[in-house]
Amino acid sequence: MRKIRISGGETMLLGGIAVASGLVSAVVCIAAQAGLHSLWLAPVCFLGSALGFVILAFLFLWIACLLVDQRKPQEHDSRFYRTMMNLYISAIVKALRVHIHTKGSHRIPKQGRFVVVCNHLSETDPVILLQVMKGHQLAFITKRENTSKFLIGPLMHKIMCQPINRENDREALKTIINSIRLIKEDEVSMGVFPEGYIKGDGLLHHFRSGVFKIAQKTKVPIVVCTVRNSPQIFKNIPKLKATEVYLNVVKTIQPEEYAEMNTVEIAQMVYELMAKDLGPELVAAE
Repeated sequence: MRKIRISGGETMLLGGIAVASGLVSAVVCIAAQAGLHSLWLAPVCFLGSALGFVILAFLFLWIACLLVDQRKPQEHDSRFYRTMMNLYISAIVKALRVHIHTKGSHRIPKQGRFVVVCNHLSETDPVILLQVMKGHQLAFITKRENTSKFLIGPLMHKIMCQPINRENDREALKTIINSIRLIKEDEVSMGVFPEGYIKGDGLLHHFRSGVFKIAQKTKVPIVVCTVRNSPQIFKNIPKLKATEVYLNVVKTIQPEEYAEMNTVEIAQMVYELMAKDLGPELVAAE
């Protein structure tokens, strides 16, 4: 199992804040002609500057999201917003001490589009997948309510995430059809959580098979993943504890392996792969 290490380039935001804060602290100390009796000034200036730059970074993100008109259809993946999102995700993962351990990442296709399928334990699951697969222009089918969330909604809109109405089959089909179009036009790869809901019990539940229509119609590989321990991220934040999250790329199913299957059969195959990887203790008895 490999631990995802965030490289210097990926921690540009945090690194930039640290360097800028150090420079401000040094300038203030020099200007104040601080001696040994004023050693306290350097850490205070550093922390104050760091807090100020964090606030500025947040304001920049907020303003960038304010400029997004979600009523206007997004036809192409935004390079600016995806790059910005990757920077902020890397910074947040680092700051919250979320350690992502991956297994089987060599199974992720290096070229071409694909569909990622994963179990769904927490609202942080898409963040984990985006961090691990940041070079693959990954978008998600997401519940419609997420589009109205502060900052999250505009960012998802700009990276081509597709809201789905889970209570209206006709509207849900429109989302599936649009996702098929995006893959065929080589815009993005799609991530789906076929359980449909976060159950809250940490177990794998049976799938809604409709989302597998995306793979069936586009004939792209299906990257089967499982995630463990992601709900602990929010639980550990108040405790200031690090969180170990585990992402396993179980298998990449090639199109020829499911070519003769219907969506129910594809869903069952993927479910069995996930269930075997997670083990019976993490699979709901349904």
